[in-house]
Amino acid sequence: MEITCNRCHQTVQAENCYCPACGLPQLLYPADSAPGDPHPERWNEAVQDASVVEWKPAIRVALLLAVPAGMLSCNVSPLNFFGVLWMAICAAWAVTLYVRRQRPAWITTGAGVRIGLVTGILAGWLAFAISGGALFVERNLLHQASQIDSEWSAVLDSLRQVSQQGTAGMAPADAAQVQAAYAQILAFMAKPEGHAGFVAFGLAFNALFLLLFAAAGGALGARWMAHSRRPEI
Repeated sequence: MEITCNRCHQTVQAENCYCPACGLPQLLYPADSAPGDPHPERWNEAVQDASVVEWKPAIRVALLLAVPAGMLSCNVSPLNFFGVLWMAICAAWAVTLYVRRQRPAWITTGAGVRIGLVTGILAGWLAFAISGGALFVERNLLHQASQIDSEWSAVLDSLRQVSQQGTAGMAPADAAQVQAAYAQILAFMAKPEGHAGFVAFGLAFNALFLLLFAAAGGALGARWMAHSRRPEI
């Protein structure tokens, strides 16, 4: 049997003591109550709004899971190709650990998203710091600057070839304008500040991408806990 939440009017399963959408405690009707009984029972334990996040324990579990997520997602990790997967799993795991210590025994999807975002922010910045620090060490301490620059030059040469192929079917005047624009961009990228800016932008974009998957993982974790954990009546 399904009922409707008095606050948000979303559908709530009869066995749920809290609305999974807004966290409002629901009235409980005993199975043996007479029809038309106007006095339902109430959940007799301490109640906390499922949409509210207690940030002290939430940040503790988020930090606990953000460290391995950030280390697995950084550029120096051999498993960084699956970074979005690690981020989503760790965010969902953080929500699970948080919910197990709370009453009610689940939280709303919005609360799960917020915990996932915090996990993603911490893990993303850790991955950004590790990746940037590794590049600094390789270039300045391990003296691999020449190798890094040659690899970057090879990338720029590939981009020049792509730009030439892309303008092959254009009119000569249009092709010349496009080639000139590409030449200016590639000339800037060939400079040290251009190279550094491109790398920094790439790391920041990667962190933002991981953040989105962390939010999705937090939402999935909240929904999973809402369906798997039920308070005993």
